[in-house]
Amino acid sequence: MALEEKREKRPPVTPMMIEEEASLRNGSRGLPPGSWAEAAGPRPRTTERHIAVHKRLVLGFAVSILALLAVTMIAVLLSVRFEECGAAADGPPRAGGNGSLSGVARQPHGAGQPPGRPEEDARGGEAAEEEEEEEEEEEWQRRRELPPWARPRLPRHLRPLHYNLMLTAFMENFTFSGEVNVQLEVRNASRYIVLHAHRMHIEAVRVAEDKLAGGVRVARTFFYPQTQVFVVVLNRSLEVQRSYNLKIIYNALIENELLGFFRSSYVLHGERR
Repeated sequence: MALEEKREKRPPVTPMMIEEEASLRNGSRGLPPGSWAEAAGPRPRTTERHIAVHKRLVLGFAVSILALLAVTMIAVLLSVRFEECGAAADGPPRAGGNGSLSGVARQPHGAGQPPGRPEEDARGGEAAEEEEEEEEEEEWQRRRELPPWARPRLPRHLRPLHYNLMLTAFMENFTFSGEVNVQLEVRNASRYIVLHAHRMHIEAVRVAEDKLAGGVRVARTFFYPQTQVFVVVLNRSLEVQRSYNLKIIYNALIENELLGFFRSSYVLHGERR
């Protein structure tokens, strides 16, 4: 009888109670079955708004990369143009100028040509010389050797025996002119004479076997800035165990830095000298 009385005291089971119990078992935190199904259903990861934002970000990143590449290319072109202008501006020092020559000085257009020759001929001659340089470099590449002017050290086919150097300084515009005579001994036959030179203008180059014998014709000359050398190309090879005289006339600036023939100053009694 006691058990029956306890059963009678339990509240009656209603459909709402059954529905709540089922929702608790399904883990919907008390949501009705229909709401739980909507909450648990698959949703898209990104909305159309998010996709539009992502597209804008990607487009902005691509535009910034293109702008960076364009700026880099413009900077490279400007630097190359600046170097070409500096090389073209190099030449014999002008009166009153006391700045440094930028890069290696080159001979002016038409140097060594007879007066009155058109400038087009001079430019055509320079183009021919450039073609000859390229052909010679290709020949050395076929040999799988570096040309003598591209090597880190001077070639050993010539040995200098004696130098005779004369300099004249012009202090009013800080320039100087020089003439050097080098007595050379030929160890190995070669048609190239390579020597160090930088920031100077070459006026004339002559090669002679001795004072009585005739000179050796110079085909062309050029600077090679990578190794800071000056190259004299002859029409024929120098003979072994013979001595030759190399004469070079040049001019340049008296530099205002610790390079080559440079100038300096000091103060004495408050006066700069």
